[in-house]
Formats: sequence, C-alpha cells, structure tokens
Amino acid sequence: MFAKLFTIASLAILAVATPTPEASCSSGAIQCCQSVEPASSATAANLLKSIGVVVQDVTTPIGITCSPISVVGVGGSNACSANTVCCENNSFGGLVAIGCAPVSA
Repeated sequence: MFAKLFTIASLAILAVATPTPEASCSSGAIQCCQSVEPASSATAANLLKSIGVVVQDVTTPIGITCSPISVVGVGGSNACSANTVCCENNSFGGLVAIGCAPVSA
C-alpha cells in the first residue's frame, strides 16, 4: 500500500515540476526583448537605420535587444523578466526583431 501511495505521490510531483511550453510562435523561437516600441520611436528608428532595414508601417512593433526562449513562465535561464513576444522577423542577431506581438503565459 505504501509503495502505491509513494508512486502516485512521486508521479504527481514530477508532473508539477516538469516544464511545458505554454505558448508557441509560428515564426521561430519566442523572444524575450528588453523593450518593444513602434518603428517610429527614436530608438527603434535609429537601430533600424543602423542595420539598413526599412519598415513600411511606422506602427510596426519592434523588439529591441531580444534573445530566444524556449519555455514561457518557467523559472531558470528560460524565464523572461522583460517582454515575452513572438516576432515575424528575428534575423538581426538579437539587436532588433520586427513585427512583435505579446505572448501571454
């Protein structure tokens, strides 16, 4: 009886402790960006200009200083304490990401 109870309790603890992705991003990894601003903001406009990128819509959300994360809402190195977003274009080495939308955890 004790062995069955121990097994059930162990499985319950394992299920709670195992991280699972709570959100997905169809354009690649979920990003953690230090800030998200419209392309028209001075910071975003200067960064885009410095890498030679022209964004047609000045209201496009631009993620600034981004890094990919694989799991949202779980502690450790994959946690994001800034802006958790999914971006359409993450191909600028983390400096900027274009077309970012919030990811809710």
